[in-house]
Amino acid sequence: MRCCVNGTNQTLERALAEIDPRDEYLARVEIALLSLIFVTAGVLNAGLLLVLWRRRKQLSRMRVFVFHLCVADLVVTFFQVCPQLMWDITDRFVGPDVLCRLVKYLQVVGMFASTYMIVVMTVDRYQAICKPMVTFQRRAARWNGPVCSAWCVSFIGSLPQIFIFSRVEVAPGVYDCWGEFVQPWGLKAYVTWTTLVIFVLPIFTVICCQVRICRTVHINFHTKMHHMTSRASSVAGMSKARVKTVKMTVVIVLAYVLCWTPFFTVQLWSVWDAQAPTHTATFTILMLLSSLNSCANPCIYLLFSGTLPKRLLTLVCVSQAHENKEPIQEEATMVSSLYISLKSLSETR
Repeated sequence: MRCCVNGTNQTLERALAEIDPRDEYLARVEIALLSLIFVTAGVLNAGLLLVLWRRRKQLSRMRVFVFHLCVADLVVTFFQVCPQLMWDITDRFVGPDVLCRLVKYLQVVGMFASTYMIVVMTVDRYQAICKPMVTFQRRAARWNGPVCSAWCVSFIGSLPQIFIFSRVEVAPGVYDCWGEFVQPWGLKAYVTWTTLVIFVLPIFTVICCQVRICRTVHINFHTKMHHMTSRASSVAGMSKARVKTVKMTVVIVLAYVLCWTPFFTVQLWSVWDAQAPTHTATFTILMLLSSLNSCANPCIYLLFSGTLPKRLLTLVCVSQAHENKEPIQEEATMVSSLYISLKSLSETR
């Protein structure tokens, strides 16, 4: 596996020792899997992006996050999965030094963006559920602060790739795109740091937010059961739309953890254990699982929208009345959450 966090994570010295013929059967399996992932992720994310773009004037706040998550997944698809696929076909990187550095940079940009877009999405749901007063005063925006912050972190955090990787001669007349690290600790420090900032810290943040959200929803539920009258039950029912977005966020987070945990695990194993079986089929398949996350995210959103087949087949054939309905419902849900919070506070007093 030559791409993702840092290519093969190998120094030039290690590369020179690995000019042995590759496992052609394993290479064919990897090419087949990557081809399937590339086509699936490309079609799903491009289709969903088209739906959201055509409805951009009616985008709710949650849809803005989904829109940018689709963009991040397309970056992963075209600048991580696609280069890896081409690399497996040619066996060596084909292209100039500038292209080598650019591909390595964009590979990590996609990883950062898809991760931190999930983080800001979760934080936004945390504010909507746990701090409804703040959410009520905030208007939906297509280019909001959290989204811009996620992209800024992605572009800045990926800059080391440009300086670490370059097109080098790994054998007489044989060139490849490799990273050169300070021996003997450089590679270990790099992979460990990447795992920390792209996986561990974001997951910790997301889990903290989700725990607070679940706690607040649980308390809110019991408050409604004990204090709200039957007349207000219709207002309480309106909060189901917001709870649905929270459930969708939870599923997206779980999918991210399931897809990326094996990848980062084998990455750390490969650099901290000199005897790690890096060229086995198990290692290769586990690292390929990370790319499935770009296929899972659009499926999760479309499934929670309740119209997966219709959205995929018709894309933009949705009535204008239906397009305007959900953003209004979200604002109404916001008001209902504010009402419930104020009512609970007054009754407590």
